[in-house]
Amino acid sequence: MKVFTKSLSSLALITTFAAAPASADDFVIGLSNSYYGNTWRHIMVDAYEAAAEEAKTSGRIADFVTLNGDGSVEAQVAHINDLILRGVDAILVVAASETALNGVVERACAAGILVVGFDNVPTAECAYKLTVDFQDYGTTTARGVADVMGGEGNLLVVRGMRGNGAENAIYSGQQNVLNDNPGLNVVAELFGEWSGPVAQAEVANALPNLPHIDGVFAQGGGDAYGVLQAFLQSSDYAGDIPPISGGNSTDFVNWWRQANADSGYSTVSAAPDPSIGASALWFALNILEGATPEKVTPYPVTLLTDDDLASLGDLPDNSVVSVERPESWVLENLLN
Repeated sequence: MKVFTKSLSSLALITTFAAAPASADDFVIGLSNSYYGNTWRHIMVDAYEAAAEEAKTSGRIADFVTLNGDGSVEAQVAHINDLILRGVDAILVVAASETALNGVVERACAAGILVVGFDNVPTAECAYKLTVDFQDYGTTTARGVADVMGGEGNLLVVRGMRGNGAENAIYSGQQNVLNDNPGLNVVAELFGEWSGPVAQAEVANALPNLPHIDGVFAQGGGDAYGVLQAFLQSSDYAGDIPPISGGNSTDFVNWWRQANADSGYSTVSAAPDPSIGASALWFALNILEGATPEKVTPYPVTLLTDDDLASLGDLPDNSVVSVERPESWVLENLLN
C-alpha cells in the first residue's frame, strides 16, 4: 500500500490552473469537488492532480482545473457553470447532492462535455459514474463494531454531512445492522460532518450527559480520530475505549495498531479509497480517447481489520491509508 499525505493547513480552499489554449486534439479536464474540509478530500485532490500532471507531461492533456467547494450545492453549481464557460472537455464531479446538480450536469452534457461523477455521484443519466456502494460500506463497518460488542450495549452514532446522499446511504447501511442486532441500544446520534475536529467537539460535549458507551458507528473522513480523542480525554473511559469504526485515517490506524498490540483493542476501518481521484482522471481521459465503458462502474473500498495491521508498515501522521491505483489498474479493472 502507498500512503498519500498532505497537510491540511498548507492548502488553499480553491486551486485553479488556467486552461491553456488547446488544439483540437488537446484536452482540458476540470474537477468540481464539492467539499474540501477533511484529509480524505485533500488526498483525493492530490491524487487527481498528480495523475493530471502526469497526463499533461506526456502530452495527453493540455491542462487541468481544480475547483474545491464549501459543501454547498450553490457553490458547486457556480463552479460547474464556470467550467462549462471555460470550454473544458471533461468535468469530474464529487457531488454535494445526488439530485440538485442534475440541471447543471445536463447543461454540461448538452454542451458536449464529458461528465464523470465519482465518490458521491449526480444521478443525471448523461453522466458516467464511478460508484461506491456506501450502504454496503456502512453495513460492513457497523457489523464489525457490532461483532466486537457481541451484539449488545450502548451505541453512539456519529453521522456525516447533513443532507448528503453518501451520508444517507452509510446511515441506511448502519440501520441494517441495528435491525439485525436488537441488543444494540442507540443512546445518541451526532453529526460529525466527516471532520475530526467537529466530531471531537460534538462527542466531547455529549459524553458527560450519556450513559456508558460500548461502541461507536462513525462514517469516515477523519471523524474516527476525533471521536477517539474525545474518549481519550474523558476520565470515564481510561483504559476502556469502545470499538469505533474507523475511516482509514493514519492517525486512527496508528493508535489502533498500538492499542491492539498492548491490550487487544479490536475494531474495523474502511473507506472509499482517495486514489479514486486519480482513477477518475484516467477513466475520463480514456473515454475522451475512445474508450466505451458502461455508464455505471463500481469502485472498491479499502477495508482493514485487526489482521491487516501488521502488514501496513510505517504510516505518516495526518494521512489516509490508500492503495495506489495507476492507469494500468484503471484499464484492467474499470475499462476492460
